Amino acid sequence: MWKELKKNQLVKYGAVTTVTTISYVLLRKWIAGGICRSRAKLHGRTVVITGANTGIGKETAWDMAMRGARVIMACRDLTRGEAAAAEIRSSTGNTNVVVQQLDLASLGSVRQFAREFIATETRLDILINNAGIMLCPKSLTVEGFESQFGVNHLGHFLLTNLLLDMLKASTPSRVINVSSIAHQGGKIHFEDLNFDKKGYNSVIAYKQSKLANLLFSRELARRTKGTGVTSYSLHPGVIRTELWRHSQSKYPTLSAMLSAPAWLLMKTPREGAQTTIYCAVNEGLEEKSGCYFSDCQVKEPAPEGRDDLAALRLWGVSAGLVGLIKNN
Repeated sequence: MWKELKKNQLVKYGAVTTVTTISYVLLRKWIAGGICRSRAKLHGRTVVITGANTGIGKETAWDMAMRGARVIMACRDLTRGEAAAAEIRSSTGNTNVVVQQLDLASLGSVRQFAREFIATETRLDILINNAGIMLCPKSLTVEGFESQFGVNHLGHFLLTNLLLDMLKASTPSRVINVSSIAHQGGKIHFEDLNFDKKGYNSVIAYKQSKLANLLFSRELARRTKGTGVTSYSLHPGVIRTELWRHSQSKYPTLSAMLSAPAWLLMKTPREGAQTTIYCAVNEGLEEKSGCYFSDCQVKEPAPEGRDDLAALRLWGVSAGLVGLIKNN
């Protein structure tokens, strides 16, 4: 009888374990979201990726290298960038992966990167504005802009405009802006972009910067219509990356309590890179220029992300802030 009870318990335990395992696998598949299934090759194409030494930027660089592209990894930290590039070259067999310095917190650095790129490269097929910071304490860029708005939006805005002629000369070409679902509830605080007049809230500032990414992409699509340059924005998902470092340091106890289960419920960097890759290489997206994507499909952005008047105003304000000569 004892053996029979023990046998029944083992059967029940096995059944529970099997159900739990299957449930977790299905949950992970759902969390992973969409997968880019395009087999497009990029031989002879040049791709620039900002923030490519870690997280989804690194995974995107690896994928572009696997497809045969010349990959320019635009990184603030050259040491980490070179280490990531060496790893990508070794694992893909693509030796055409290089690192160039770019600090998006410095418009001078952005201009220097663009000058060197234009002087040494012959084409630009895909520009992936991936780098970003999130929920950090208030700080300022070199030129005195609130850091999340400055790095996430203004640096990429200037970079894209400086490279726009090369993008037009390399058509069909694409610009991909990594935004976030955090644009929902966001607002462009035109009268106080640096939050000097009110108390600083890192969440509100982050939402502003991610909404700016989406509105910039939308207005860029309008301005480049008919040129062969297309523009896309996206939400990559909630991902296990270094972006969480500031929130972890701000709320250490909560972070310690939630880190293990939360980590299991987040996308891996490779999973998080899929929508970026999809927007970069999937065939037939030309008619979707200006659209917002999530899990490798078009999604309707929040109403604030569809405000074309705000997008137009943001372009003009941004052009003035970064010192673009042409403000059209």
